[in-house]
Amino acid sequence: MQRVLFVLTSHDRLGNTGKETGFYLPEVSHPYAVFEQAGVEVEFVSPKGGKAPMIGVDLQDPLNQAFVSDPAKLAQVEQTWVPAAIHPTRYDAIFYAGGHGTMWDFPDHPQLAQIAAAIYEQGGIVGAVCHGPAGLVNIYLSNGQALVAGKTVASFTNEEEVAVGLESVVPFLLESTLIERGAVHTKAANFEAHVVVSDRLVTGQNPASAAGVAEQMVNLLSAASPVATAVTRTA
Repeated sequence: MQRVLFVLTSHDRLGNTGKETGFYLPEVSHPYAVFEQAGVEVEFVSPKGGKAPMIGVDLQDPLNQAFVSDPAKLAQVEQTWVPAAIHPTRYDAIFYAGGHGTMWDFPDHPQLAQIAAAIYEQGGIVGAVCHGPAGLVNIYLSNGQALVAGKTVASFTNEEEVAVGLESVVPFLLESTLIERGAVHTKAANFEAHVVVSDRLVTGQNPASAAGVAEQMVNLLSAASPVATAVTRTA
């Protein structure tokens, strides 16, 4: 069975606004459903391990409702692995879910970056959606190049950040930083679905793009030979 590692933020405060943040549930529940339907096993990691803070819990969304009503799925996001427990050879792909919390704890976490680089360099797939590409900005490959250098990507845009009034709250603008790392950044109109596949990197612009990122990752997984190997792991 192929296996994908979901990366969730551990950060629960939206700058100095006093508001809560975390991972955005539809950017987990929708991709999870796609991978589950395709028979791809999902596991979870976060920078701190343990319970990942969740926002965007709209129970009118049937996939959100199904996710939070499933004790096994809920347990996975409440008992995420710590990065030190992760063996990259176990995974065929890695997926960075979004939510504004990612902007604080994804970019400067060397272990997560090393895990993603290892999965990519063993022939695996890297995916990210919305603010999830914050996890990509400091991933460097063994040749010293940034993972995103020369690749076409999508992410939450500068215009979307302005539209939600958080351009001066987030620690950096994601679109601008990806461009600084050498990425070719593309975008659709605010909050419209936009997914880009560039080699084995799949990125999406916003929550509306989450399922599409997973669908394209599944397409790549279907075309590839499994690269992951079974690894016995302890917490």
